[in-house]
Amino acid sequence: MIAVTGATGHLGRLAIEALLKSVAASEIVAVVRTPSKAEDLKAKGVVVRQGDYDAPASLEAAFAGIDKLLLISSSEVGKRLPQHKAAIDAAKAAGVKLIAYTSILRADTSPLGLAVEHKATEALLKDSGVPHVILRNSWYNENYVGSMHAALQFGGYAGSAGNGKIAAASRKDYAEAAAAVLTSSENQAGKVYELAGDTAFTMSELAAETAKLAGKPVGYNDLPEEAYKGVLVGAGLPEGFAALLADSDVGASKGGLFDDSHTLSKLIGRPTTPMLETLAAALKG
Repeated sequence: MIAVTGATGHLGRLAIEALLKSVAASEIVAVVRTPSKAEDLKAKGVVVRQGDYDAPASLEAAFAGIDKLLLISSSEVGKRLPQHKAAIDAAKAAGVKLIAYTSILRADTSPLGLAVEHKATEALLKDSGVPHVILRNSWYNENYVGSMHAALQFGGYAGSAGNGKIAAASRKDYAEAAAAVLTSSENQAGKVYELAGDTAFTMSELAAETAKLAGKPVGYNDLPEEAYKGVLVGAGLPEGFAALLADSDVGASKGGLFDDSHTLSKLIGRPTTPMLETLAAALKG
């Protein structure tokens, strides 16, 4: 039995879709906070169980009989560590034989503030004694869909990424990699995968390619971190989230989102999805 936490989220649903290609639906467990949102998964034969990161007892029940667990990191930045600890403790109590955790690219050395909770979670996994494998994901292509629409509206992107190269890939790529690891005949315990897109880009290059896609001028305005944070707050984002995005851009300028090992494409057996393909689909969409 393979369980996926956060199964009604973007990555979770895609991971289940990928698993269904080689695993019987009855052997896949979708762990969700709100089961009513997983009726489509249930209709496919996937087992749906209620499990909430903030309710440890629910996780123990959700993980009963599970052999492998895809622990998708919580989306609640700032609350992740206690939530992940609850999941790891519950998995250990349930006798889970392997946890695959979605971390961030080079979490142990990353300049991004986002990496702090991931690095701490990796330490929790090590201390737990539960066999585990780390999937360190770079940025998602989809992270730029919203900013593309804004760039087309206002004539350009803004950011603090400088000339930092960003090796992004689609959520589907990362989901397929997780499924490949969970269904591999090889022992995955102790492995760490640095996962990123095959083709990296700078924000200036992204702006130029967006201009070609849309047939209109699109530039890139590189700003100091505080100035970029101010732009995001002015656009209506909460201050904490704006600060997080600005910090991530600065981290990208320091190489925090670049990797050229092609580990992701090797895992999924095909090239990763180019950023432009994702953006072109969004434009048509």
